[in-house]
Amino acid sequence: MNRLPIEKRAQIIGLLVEGMSMRAVTRITGVSINTVTKLLEDVGMACNFYQAQTLVNLPCKSVQCDEIWAFCGKKQKNARGAELDGLGVGDVWTWTALCADTKLIVSYMIGKRDVTYAGPFIADLASRLSSRIQLSTDGHHAYVKAVDMAFAGDVDYGMLKKVYGSPMEGQRRYSPAEFVSAEKRVMVGNPDDAKISTSFVERQNLTMRMGMRRFTRLTNGFSKKVQNLEHAVSLHFMHYNFARIHKTLRVTPAMASGVSDHVWSLEEIAALAD
Repeated sequence: MNRLPIEKRAQIIGLLVEGMSMRAVTRITGVSINTVTKLLEDVGMACNFYQAQTLVNLPCKSVQCDEIWAFCGKKQKNARGAELDGLGVGDVWTWTALCADTKLIVSYMIGKRDVTYAGPFIADLASRLSSRIQLSTDGHHAYVKAVDMAFAGDVDYGMLKKVYGSPMEGQRRYSPAEFVSAEKRVMVGNPDDAKISTSFVERQNLTMRMGMRRFTRLTNGFSKKVQNLEHAVSLHFMHYNFARIHKTLRVTPAMASGVSDHVWSLEEIAALAD
């Protein structure tokens, strides 16, 4: 069986994590689209498994959660009949939990933006922490029950509910609506009011959109299968956590969290699939 040399696999991974489309990667590297897809599947699954096993007993003190939108196959408004059942066509959300101090992505999940996925996501987050934390989320109601079930009161939880004006119309319809106000709510425990914030995790949304072609707004490089979106997200967070030096921290988030002692190379990430 033919296998790409490690240097070529590292090159492909490097192009993918910098936001290049899969078709563009094939043109630059000279390999087939099927080869790029297979590499993404293999490395994506390996990255997901490695992070699931490694990101445990984390010394986080403050965690922020958010959800970022994408779509698979087609826009939600164009889905019909059985396509609306389950996950795979239309709106797909990526749930993320970020440590505010080390900027580590502690947990992530692909799914719908409802209580069905909020519960397992928050439960996974809770299982990776070594001590009590302060948790901040946006005003999404699904978090309330999920946090109560996962932490059973052993958390300082604050919610930041933002109010926006009417959405833009016409040529500016893709611009964000005007921010009106924000309300901080104490949900559980005794959270520090100054740390009830989602600023860091919302900034992470921009990093995702810049680093994955599938998340670019008005993209024609969207995922055709939700499994490929999952692989791309796992690869992105593996690179972000372990191989990308954070400009503020001067080290990778994994090093700042104590789960890695060096900056990973693209070859090391590629070798995970072996």
